[in-house]
Amino acid sequence: MDLSALPTLSGSLVTLEPLSFDHVAELRDAAGEGELWRSWYTSIPRPEAMASEVERRLDLHDQGQMLPWATRLASTGRIVGMTTFMNPSTVAQRLEIGSTWLAGSAQGTGANREAKLLQLSYAFDDLECIAVEFRTHWHNRQSRQAIAALGAKEDGVLRSHAVGPDGALRDTVVFSITASEWPAVRLGLRHFLATREFAAR
Repeated sequence: MDLSALPTLSGSLVTLEPLSFDHVAELRDAAGEGELWRSWYTSIPRPEAMASEVERRLDLHDQGQMLPWATRLASTGRIVGMTTFMNPSTVAQRLEIGSTWLAGSAQGTGANREAKLLQLSYAFDDLECIAVEFRTHWHNRQSRQAIAALGAKEDGVLRSHAVGPDGALRDTVVFSITASEWPAVRLGLRHFLATREFAAR
């Protein structure tokens, strides 16, 4: 699986732009909105650590281990978060969509679902993945609901899977979408976005 290319993925609500240091200032503002980094069950970088986080993601991209984007909201033109392809399998044609976060003002706007539609389309249609995975903290109920709403199925829970910054053990919930499920998931996401657009008229 070749993750060296970093395409721009465009929709009507969001554009996923190749992450660069030019995005740092706007990403700091987005993370500072509502002090998102204070949620104990998420891993959103603090504003002052944003440049280091961008550097980390770009380094992983150079190593072929991550495909990082900045998320730009079409309605305002602002950068409102980040998302990535990560943990590509060396055995099977699969990867994880993760390290994703959105500013509070972009949540509930349909931006997340369209971003995932763009990413899933690239993963299944261009990279020919057999499965795409999502992982989140057991206590992050908002994230779990959002992933399930995409059409992903819960595979299970990895107990005491990781250690958080405060030393607490994390249980990780794993979801996935397989290539055979992708056509139905795509229809569901397109229907949701079309219905939302119609209702907004």
